[in-house]
This record gives sequence, structure tokens and C-alpha cells, in this order.
Amino acid sequence: MKSFRAVIVNFLPMSTRPHVLISAFGDEAANTKFIVEQLAVLSSLGLKYYSPRFVDVVGNGEVKHTVDLSAEELSRMSQVQKDYGMQVTSIGARLGKVKLLDVEDGSHNKYVDPQEYLKGEVQRTIDAGLALGAKLIRGFSFYHPQKEAPEGYVNAAADRLGPIVEACAKAGVIFGLEVEANLIGQNGRMLAKLAEQVNHPNMVCIFDGGNLSTQNMSPVQVFDEYVAMREHTGWIHIKDYRIDPGLVWTGVVDEDRLKNFVPADVGDSGHEAIFRDLAKVLPEKNKTLQAMGVPGFFLELEPHLKGGGQFGGFSGPDGMGVAVRALCRLLDYTGIDYDLRTMDDIVAARGF
Repeated sequence: MKSFRAVIVNFLPMSTRPHVLISAFGDEAANTKFIVEQLAVLSSLGLKYYSPRFVDVVGNGEVKHTVDLSAEELSRMSQVQKDYGMQVTSIGARLGKVKLLDVEDGSHNKYVDPQEYLKGEVQRTIDAGLALGAKLIRGFSFYHPQKEAPEGYVNAAADRLGPIVEACAKAGVIFGLEVEANLIGQNGRMLAKLAEQVNHPNMVCIFDGGNLSTQNMSPVQVFDEYVAMREHTGWIHIKDYRIDPGLVWTGVVDEDRLKNFVPADVGDSGHEAIFRDLAKVLPEKNKTLQAMGVPGFFLELEPHLKGGGQFGGFSGPDGMGVAVRALCRLLDYTGIDYDLRTMDDIVAARGF
């Protein structure tokens, strides 16, 4: 009996099937953050791409953010990537997860002077990306004062983002602005406004359905936010969430208490409808990205199946396996093609 994937493959000629690249955050996949474990897990699941975030480069238990690694550590990490046949999708940076204004608002978020930020965190992030072969850098849209509406801070956030995007462009990399709760770009409409204000070819947006459903949005609402930012979307994070019906929505997400993350085929983000729409625009998206030196349109797994917070999450080797299989089932069902490692890749790696 043929699998459902085989039926889809036979029904749609290869030349006409929309296509994505699958990636994942490496630190989500490892019980330790050791780079060897991260890449061993992801490569065994068939992935060819990953994004580094928190990592133990030498296996001594010392975990650092990729942006904080020394040149020697980045060189060692680059060699491990080659050993496992992995390429970097993006740097899972924390850029933009600081206060927009130097005001006390009761939050624990910090403020950093814009020029200091450019010379420090931004430049280190770009340097790490270049050292590891990344064409993409993930970032965020700054924290506005708590209990104030984000709409009043779009212009100020765009002003802060502009020089960051310019620095990325100068280095030949693309800045991706991720939709996330509690920030100015907390939904698709706000992210689209920011993209229009910055108005730079080296800035795209990153859709993340789970970051919307954690805000108690229904699947229909999540889809509407996806449509609002679709024109500007350069890649997608795959994360999903089951809404807690007993939760009283306050307008602020307590990220450290989120616990209902689930695989992409069973949550409240409505990925099936999103993928069916995405399939229509993928040929043009792939063409645009490839012209900018990116291999294609990425769906990047950040599933948080065992927990997530403000600066990262965890799924473990088993959770990442569950997340990869769920994503592949959903792509098969919606008629989108994707690459996993095959015997041809193994033969190529042998050198004959």
C-alpha cells in the first residue's frame, strides 16, 4: 500500500510542486547543549540545516550563546558543522529583545544605548553569522513600555531597526524580524507596519503561529495575522500551542509559564490553512530569496515541546523527532515538497 506522501508525489509532478527547506534550532534537540549532540540528533532526523543559539562547543558543560563565542570557538563549531554535513540557516539571535526606551516600567527587560548596541551585540551577531556561513539573522522589535499600546511606538522602533538592518546589509546578510508577544511587533499587522517603515530589501519578517496562539488567538485570527504579514515574510518558525480555555487574557504573555506547546499538526495555530496558502506564493518566495543568496524558503522548527521561555526553549531529541514527523505529515497533506537526507546524500559524502 502506498503512503500518503507517495500518493501526493505521484499526483503532483516534481516541476510543479511547491518546495520548502526544513531547519531546526539546534539547542532544542539536545539534552545537553553540546554541539556534537545537537548536530548528531538533527542529522539523524534527516535535516541538512540548523540554527545555532545556545551551545557548548567543547563538551565541558559551559554553555554560551553563539553570539558570545570566541573566534576559536566559532572555528571549531564550523568544523563540526562540516563533519555532520550541516549548514546554518540563521543565527538565533536575541537582537531587539531590549527596551526601546530607557524608562522604568516594572519589567526586568534592560535598556542598551543604541550606539553601544550597534557596536556590541549587533556586530558580534553579524560576526558570528559570517564565521558560521549564515545568510540570515533572526531578531525582534523591542519592548515598548508595559501597559502601553505598541501602535504608538512603531516609528521609534523602525528608527532603531534601520541601522541594524543597514549593518546586516553591509555584511551581506538578511535581518529577519520575528513576530512575538509583548514586543512592538506582537502580531502580523504590527510587523507589516514595521517592515513598511524600515523599507529595506535586507529586512524580512518571520511568521510564528505559536507566538500568536499563545496570545489566545483563534486559528482564524492567526491566519489573518499571517495574511497581514505574508508579503514581507522571508521564513517561518514552526511552533504550535493549545490555548488554555480557562486563561483570562490580560494582553501580556507570561513567557516563563507557557506549557501547552504541541506539534504543528495538533495545535491552535491552524498550520494547515497557512500551508495551503503558502503553497501558492512559495515559487515567488523561493525565487526572491535565491536571488539574495539564500538557498530557499525555510520552515524552521522551534517546537518548545518540553518548555519555552523568553530567550529559548527545549524539546529534546525525542521531542524534536516528534516535531519533525508532525511537520512532514502536514507538508505531505498540503502538497508541499521538502528535502530530507537520502542515500544520494550519503554516497556524496563518501566522495564517490
